[in-house]
Amino acid sequence: MPADAIVRFHLSLNVADLNRSVAFFRTLFGTEPAKLRPDYAKFEPDSPPLVLSLEPNKPGSGGVLNHVGIRLPDAKSLVAVQKRLEEAGVRCGREEGVECCYAKQTKFWLHDPDGTLWEMYTLDGDIEHRGAGQSQEVVMLNAPNAAPGPVEWEHRMNGPLPDRIPLDDGSADEVRLRGTFNLQLSVERRAAVVAEAMRVLKPGGRLFVHVLTADRVVDAPDLPGPAAAVRHVPFEGEPIRLLESAGLTAVRMIKFDAKPCFVRGGVEMRETQIEGRKPEVASREPTWDVMYRGPFDRIDAEGRVFPRGQRVAAPESLAARFRSPEWSAHFTVFQQGGAGRTMQGA
Repeated sequence: MPADAIVRFHLSLNVADLNRSVAFFRTLFGTEPAKLRPDYAKFEPDSPPLVLSLEPNKPGSGGVLNHVGIRLPDAKSLVAVQKRLEEAGVRCGREEGVECCYAKQTKFWLHDPDGTLWEMYTLDGDIEHRGAGQSQEVVMLNAPNAAPGPVEWEHRMNGPLPDRIPLDDGSADEVRLRGTFNLQLSVERRAAVVAEAMRVLKPGGRLFVHVLTADRVVDAPDLPGPAAAVRHVPFEGEPIRLLESAGLTAVRMIKFDAKPCFVRGGVEMRETQIEGRKPEVASREPTWDVMYRGPFDRIDAEGRVFPRGQRVAAPESLAARFRSPEWSAHFTVFQQGGAGRTMQGA
């Protein structure tokens, strides 16, 4: 970008008491806030050239830092920075004409190797309402008089992973694990993470998993850009098995890129998104082991995923369908009875 371009560093903080924080930064900078609303404040001192946003969110496990960024002088500068980053392998999420923080903006988001959220943006003009265009990571959670929204909990790859999710049993509408399974975790730890999600989810609640997977396990893949934080790339079928083993239902892939994000030593690594649901009511219907024999790698049926060649527990009613002439050529249904099981429909 030009050396004489007007660029400002942007820092957004979560504050427990907006009025108290405004008073402090008014004294620190010796200036009035450039923007002050009941649910938002912004300071723009010239020395240092800073844009400081204050968000009335009680600091949580992530601390007081909401996000950081850089305000660029115009769209041309923004496009140039995004082009340079993407050419270097850094993935950016572009948003045009976004209304947020009482302003209209054009921006893109990215994460640094330690998971800090960065916002690169231009200010297109002020508006009189807050706007709904903030990313999920920076939406204010405790606006005064706001109707209670869904209870959600999220872990990101570079954030601390607690042994216990700080929510009550059966209280969460959604749990999101973004890059969690790209950490170097033991098999037992991965299972414990999913078990914790199951504990806090309401019946019918959703578990969302965002993970980089590969056609075989890769450790310490040495990836560029924000992906440098990836320490482990699981086999593409492992996250699905984790969710199913924990008792989630309707487990399915919602994204599995045809084109790999990275290729290392001939191993293709793809962005993968998976979701599953906590059962609405514990089913009393007996289950049978079934095995899908092909011809595809996997098949979905009634919200369940059946990988080829693997036993999967299925409700008795579904197992009965697999014994029908329509399906029996593709499925083996194992008779109940533990080690002495026999096969039907083979």
